Amino acid sequence: MAQQIVVVPHDPAWGRAFAAEARVIRAVLGENCLAVYHIGSTAVEGLWAKPILDLLPVVRDLEAVDNRRDALTALGYEYLGEFGIPGRRYLRKGGDERTHQVHIFQAEDRRNIVRHLAVREYLRHHPEARAAYGELKRALAARFPDDIEGYCDGKDAFVRDLEARALEACGQGPFSER
Repeated sequence: MAQQIVVVPHDPAWGRAFAAEARVIRAVLGENCLAVYHIGSTAVEGLWAKPILDLLPVVRDLEAVDNRRDALTALGYEYLGEFGIPGRRYLRKGGDERTHQVHIFQAEDRRNIVRHLAVREYLRHHPEARAAYGELKRALAARFPDDIEGYCDGKDAFVRDLEARALEACGQGPFSER
């Protein structure tokens, strides 16, 4: 069965669900886990979203994460390795009707960690961008209710521009000093 694209108003319960899942992930990763961040649309109050929690654990060592693969799959996660982003470990839960996505990065991978957090913070502090993104997602969900590729392709240019603006706003853009 194809994934159904459903975009709903922000639900305050997402924050509590994130906190509960973050505790479980942190327990499995142990001392290797330095932090777990809530990212993605469910982390932004007021933003319409697919009801899928995105978690970003930051770890000391990705090899240690690979060694915990069985423990993570025992939690119901599908372990997909890098899944298109070098240096990431990607896991998802819920099959076609996904409920959770986990994007694990090693602490030294500041580029990927910062870009995810910058977008979250930008949307939290820029209501016009948040509203535009929510409207785009609602329109795409109506247009592509059974086509995740069409939905994602429809967001691609907006998200790339959003990420560039977010990185520039936090001093990590292409012209900022490092």
